[in-house]
Amino acid sequence: MAIKVIPLTDKKINSAKILDKDYVLSDGNGLQLRVRSNGSKIWNFNYKHPQTRKRVNINIGKYPGVSLINARKKAQSYRDLLAQDLDPKEERDNKLNEEKAISEHTVKNIALEWYELKKHSVTADYATDIWRSLERHIFPKLENTPITNITAPIVIELLRPIEANGNLETVKRLTQRLNEIMTYAVNGGIIFANPLSGIKANFKKPKKTHMLSLKPEELPELMMAIANASIKRTTRCLIEWQLHTMTRPSESAGARWEEIDVEEKTWTIPAERMKKRREHVIPLTDQTLALIEVMRPISGHREFLFPSDRNPRTHANNQTANMALKRMDFAGRLVSHGLRSIASTTLNEQGFEADLVEAALAHVGDNQVRNAYNRTDYLERRKPMMSWWSKHIEEASKGSNSITGLKSLKLLKA
Repeated sequence: MAIKVIPLTDKKINSAKILDKDYVLSDGNGLQLRVRSNGSKIWNFNYKHPQTRKRVNINIGKYPGVSLINARKKAQSYRDLLAQDLDPKEERDNKLNEEKAISEHTVKNIALEWYELKKHSVTADYATDIWRSLERHIFPKLENTPITNITAPIVIELLRPIEANGNLETVKRLTQRLNEIMTYAVNGGIIFANPLSGIKANFKKPKKTHMLSLKPEELPELMMAIANASIKRTTRCLIEWQLHTMTRPSESAGARWEEIDVEEKTWTIPAERMKKRREHVIPLTDQTLALIEVMRPISGHREFLFPSDRNPRTHANNQTANMALKRMDFAGRLVSHGLRSIASTTLNEQGFEADLVEAALAHVGDNQVRNAYNRTDYLERRKPMMSWWSKHIEEASKGSNSITGLKSLKLLKA
């Protein structure tokens, strides 16, 4: 015979004694009040799981914060769910997750979590570019939007004006970055699927354009322009350094003195500063060593080889060389990144091994075994090629008084 439960009253609850051990007062139909040894009184709803049939407790709250009447209302709502074969605890957790999604799982918060991982796989400059693009184009309208509310139509509408302005490359990059963020959210269990997976098909594809560069035979013109340009010596050295070393603008502008080994005649760029996140060692030629000696009295006491004009404690801007080339009337003909193309085209036309040229440009292939071989063996074989290239630049500089020209070298030795 079942034991008849007498419903609780506030008087009975308030008069409940505090014992050395916890004990339970039952109100019936699964509602219980646990009287703790520390004096607190907590409401629980005890029920059988609709599928597993195991006993489960779900916390309702503390008495008297949660009154007897409200505890009974909550218990009844749980019984209503059980009548539908729904687990009250799972339903409560789902609701809490939905509320959390609104307050915590916003587009900006999830993007920030993704970015904290992403920035370790790209260069610092590229990481900055990624975040700035989101701040400029995405966050103004979607910053506080729950990521669960993001749909393809919402993002397409947001990106249409950018497409209309002809910034197709920007649209392409934003769709890629948003897709990575949404995939991160899927993997984190925040959303079930990526609603932006096919979004790029809704926009025009940017036309592939080659990096603006000069033909090999136009190198003397460039060297003459550099020699006669009204630019600071640091900027001039930076341009010539980038040309001789065949490096990217950010790699050259961020060169540190600690990366230079004059005795070994090498410049070692750490992996975190490289596009492919792999250390790159560059043989230094007589001409690049001459550039170092020119810069030594200017920045030898500082961290960076090419310090910023405004703040010498930081390095020159990645666009410094580019802006200087524009002032030399090379706008529409050459960008600083195109200096690498001049070197690549020239060396390939001269019959140097394609693999050596690619290694000098820090282009990494998909074959990991071959990449390891390239890394250990190609450095020595690149040395004569780099020397030839520097001498070729020197020949193109004759009559222009290049910093690395013969006349300058004699002055440095004197």
